[in-house]
Amino acid sequence: SYTIQGEGKGGIAGFAKGGADVTLTEDGPDATVLKYAAKAEVGGKIAQLGSRLIQSTSKKLAGQFFSTFGEKVGA
Repeated sequence: SYTIQGEGKGGIAGFAKGGADVTLTEDGPDATVLKYAAKAEVGGKIAQLGSRLIQSTSKKLAGQFFSTFGEKVGA
């Protein structure tokens, strides 16, 4: 297992930081199961967008990343 982390600052817009805990588990001789739990923290004006919007967007982006990752690794 491993953790991916990142952060950014946008001046008056605020900040964002987050990461994902990733676990890879063998599933037979030719398959691997990838599981992840993503988390994010935001502050400043960007946080005024609402935690529900930010949470759903972060889940969507994490899903896209790991889907593409799976396509590339599985190719």
